[in-house]
Amino acid sequence: MTQDINSAGTPIPGKIDISCRALTDADSSDIMRIYAQGIRTGNSTFADQVPSWEDWDKAHLKPCRIGAVAGGKLVGWAVLSPYSQRQVYRGIAELSLYVDQEMNGMGIGTKLMQDLVQTSEKAGIWTLEARIFPENKTSIHLHEKFGFRYVGMREKIGKMPCGPFKGQWRNVTLYERRSQLTGLD
Repeated sequence: MTQDINSAGTPIPGKIDISCRALTDADSSDIMRIYAQGIRTGNSTFADQVPSWEDWDKAHLKPCRIGAVAGGKLVGWAVLSPYSQRQVYRGIAELSLYVDQEMNGMGIGTKLMQDLVQTSEKAGIWTLEARIFPENKTSIHLHEKFGFRYVGMREKIGKMPCGPFKGQWRNVTLYERRSQLTGLD
């Protein structure tokens, strides 16, 4: 694969080939590396440490795990977690999407979201839910681009355990996307 890079050796936005595929156990170290980056930003999660692979694996739906690959390297991932174990909510899932910080602005989030929406609908998911810090404008814009609607704000829902916002109460916005293909009966 040929890709255009700038003088610093960084791929030029819009000039990178991105493909998506199902995540596997072999991706665990890259998944955890990218997740750790998100923790450090303070704008991706309330988590203060990377979970074990076993805990991460148990928490996410197997058929809805998408990895973005560029240059043979995992550069982002998107997964779903069940909203509830109750049968009535089987078609609702919470979305998590993370992109390697070195690859921000290259369309990886868009590609991941596109593939995850399609994969989730094939898996019978009728509603995707996302909880986003209101300061994370990039994530909000991405979700809105794919038809997620703002549901509301949960004020001071949790106090940050680490990072640049350590000790601060944080608000979380709730966005959801209802499928136009699945769960229509």
